[in-house]
Amino acid sequence: MIRFGLRLTVAGGREAVSRLVIIASAVAVGVALLLSTVAGLNAVDSQNVRYAWFNTGFEDSQPASDNAPVWWQPSGDNFAGNSIVRFDVAGTGPTSPVPPGLDRLPGPGEFFASPAMHELLATTPHDQLGARYPGHEVGIIGDDALPSPESVVIVVGRTAADLEAAGAKQVRTIGVTDPATCSRCVIGNRTDAMTLILSVVAGALLFPVLIFIGTATRLTAARREQRFAAMRLVGATPRQISVIAAVESTAAAVAGTVVGFGLFFIIRVPMAAVPFTGMPFFPSDLTLSATNVLIVGLGVPLAAAVAARFALRRVRVSPLGVTRRVTPRPPRAWRLIPLVVGVAELTWFIGRRPPTSMQQVAAFLPGFLIIMVGLIIAGPWLTLVGARLLARRANRPATLIATRRLADNPQAAFRAVSGLVLALFVTSVAVGVITTIVAYRSPQAANEGGDAALIMWAEPDDRANPDVLAVPGVRSATLVREDPSVRETGPGMNLPGVVTCADLARTPGFGRCPDGAQTAQVWPELVGYGEAADPARVWPAARFTVAEAEKLPAMTLVVNTDGTTATIERARTVLERAYPDRVRPPWWDGDFDNDFTRALTGWQQLANVVILASLPIAGCSLAVSLAGGLSERRRPFSLLRLSGVPLRMLRRVVLLESAVPLLVVALVAIGFGFGAAQLFLRAQLDYTLVAPGMGYYVTVVAGLAASLAIIMSTMPMLRRVTGPESARND
Repeated sequence: MIRFGLRLTVAGGREAVSRLVIIASAVAVGVALLLSTVAGLNAVDSQNVRYAWFNTGFEDSQPASDNAPVWWQPSGDNFAGNSIVRFDVAGTGPTSPVPPGLDRLPGPGEFFASPAMHELLATTPHDQLGARYPGHEVGIIGDDALPSPESVVIVVGRTAADLEAAGAKQVRTIGVTDPATCSRCVIGNRTDAMTLILSVVAGALLFPVLIFIGTATRLTAARREQRFAAMRLVGATPRQISVIAAVESTAAAVAGTVVGFGLFFIIRVPMAAVPFTGMPFFPSDLTLSATNVLIVGLGVPLAAAVAARFALRRVRVSPLGVTRRVTPRPPRAWRLIPLVVGVAELTWFIGRRPPTSMQQVAAFLPGFLIIMVGLIIAGPWLTLVGARLLARRANRPATLIATRRLADNPQAAFRAVSGLVLALFVTSVAVGVITTIVAYRSPQAANEGGDAALIMWAEPDDRANPDVLAVPGVRSATLVREDPSVRETGPGMNLPGVVTCADLARTPGFGRCPDGAQTAQVWPELVGYGEAADPARVWPAARFTVAEAEKLPAMTLVVNTDGTTATIERARTVLERAYPDRVRPPWWDGDFDNDFTRALTGWQQLANVVILASLPIAGCSLAVSLAGGLSERRRPFSLLRLSGVPLRMLRRVVLLESAVPLLVVALVAIGFGFGAAQLFLRAQLDYTLVAPGMGYYVTVVAGLAASLAIIMSTMPMLRRVTGPESARND
């Protein structure tokens, strides 16, 4: 029977081969996306493992070792939006451990740089970056030690005496603990958060693909059922029919699975460039385990065989089952229940956000998936409602025919557009969330004049002021001192910093003292958290005289610049050379804004992947469904043409049958998309949804216009399949 089933798979000539190719293509896309999601999770783990040595000295426990210790001092730095990871090291013997990617420890006056850091040093003026690292480059850090091709890392050699005086620690082993399993590690990916993101992305991509596969599998389903029913009438058993049906679907699924693996390896390189962890991956990170390959390679064809067995259950019950067809019962309003449940699930977590990312995965992901399933379940009922509303205003034969057909079988009508409906829901959620986050957390200028304040912590002193003031573009350097009473009694209503009014007057963009005051109470950065500098602000007077204030311990040095990258980085270099052993380097608000921008870029690229992948897949599903529907209904359409119905009227019927469920349910999907985004934002971030920009509306209109264009593209087929010869009984 298996051989016979394989012969029947292509026995229908061009039509059978076309059906096989379409099903295989749908399966291939689904397999490629599934493999990409699995490989993405594996890539996050691989990237995290290479962060392990960054946490040297911070692991929960270190194995015993007879190695000679190495002085180890990690620190961070920034340059023009790039986060630099720096390690100062000094070996104490020939057996001192060596970090991965290096062939030896650098000596005093030497450093190893990652490829990205090497490029920065080679293309940047020395006084903006290179002067921070005395000595010369002696090698490139290997890729096996870098989490990403864009990792900016430098390992600087120092003397043991310098690092001991700077408070560095001694370690005998280089860290190898995965940050995902290390409670004390300070750098690495939050793999549970990545699981949340990739799970949502996988669901958003796989739902349209599954609909596409289902639509392709049902292509010419009526004719196949008639063929199997005829075989039953001549003596075939239900089991034999099941085997034949399973062979047909499995053959297409096997071919699609093979192509899907090939497609995955084609898209693996561009997928590696998507920085959804904040940094891109190496292509070699997107790997598949043997278990992954076996599950997908065997599971997809097996699922196709099971689906085919259930798809033709009517034929197995009775060989006359395909002819005993009646109008299905109309869908009922209970189909809205899953939508209500999904909304209620997301609503319940407002004010009850789980504390960990994995708990947030379990909290929010089911709500989104339930709403997506709810749209599929509620779609036929919404289509029926739309058809009935249109029928009340119908005044043309084409409208009456279309609404009657929609009312008779809204399930089939909605099935054709279900993929597009889900794509619009996913697009609305992604755009709504990202637009709102950008609106709440977009970078802001440090003050109204476009200046930028570079801030130095860790008790600076006046000896750096003349040097930093000599940098072109630096306007002032204000020393903020610490109020001991605030430190002892708690902040209360007092501000923790003290500044002389003379110094504050040289920094007019950050406010002024009250009239007659000698000193003022200020924030350490001269601006409050989340605030912009305000020249009109009047700080409260402090109780210290100028002489008393100058004896207070230094707290921060606020350097006011013209805001240009060159000025900021030159001033930062001067300060770092003056204080080489500060673990926390000078910073300004733009450093944090750049970190956010990188993360936002990753989210936007993921959203673009979802939108650009789901819309074409849904369009293909629509085209296949329309073509299959016209092929199945060619005899009744031919009879209508023989009875005198003009072809243009049949075209209007087909257009209305597809456009009504598309437009009605699309509006509902968009509404639920924004509603789900609002609930998620309130529960997770306590934000209120911000309306998206014009780009979203252009995307939606373009998607709907493309869908209508796909519908119109099937009209030439209507002429071919409704000729007089199609009116004959087969």
